[in-house]
Amino acid sequence: MDTIVYPGSFDPVTRGHMDIIQRARRLFPKVVVLVAFNASKTAFLTAAKRVELLRACVAEEGWDNVEIDSHAGLVVDYLKARGLRVLLRGLRAGGDFEHEFSISLMNRRLWHDVETVYLPTREDVMGVSSSLVREVARLGGDLEQFVPKPVEIALRAHFSGEK
Repeated sequence: MDTIVYPGSFDPVTRGHMDIIQRARRLFPKVVVLVAFNASKTAFLTAAKRVELLRACVAEEGWDNVEIDSHAGLVVDYLKARGLRVLLRGLRAGGDFEHEFSISLMNRRLWHDVETVYLPTREDVMGVSSSLVREVARLGGDLEQFVPKPVEIALRAHFSGEK
């Protein structure tokens, strides 16, 4: 195994996501963070903006073994096209494992060669979710402890009316 793929919506990327990426990059020579998007769902940020923010966050950290990509479709199709087979999923608390486990079972039914690796988030970022971050940002709350600086700047600009 030389590359692991970490798919998600990252709408927006949080410190919890960054924790998973940081720890994965120590375990695997290469991490591909895959912004998965679904045209039938309404996203807060465009896929292009999510990719841009993730690239800015990764560049700010100086993580040269992390690649940011995007895909509209089944993640297993992305893996097959790239010749990869290992997925990374982060776990917070509560029902995350049940939800993630059902996704991994479906992925295995779609393609028997795919494997899923789970990493639990650190305690200090366990309760951080993209939807909660969006709400804090919308209400003008302090974002520093929840998101990297490039995301904080983008969210402030979005909710202040600057585009």
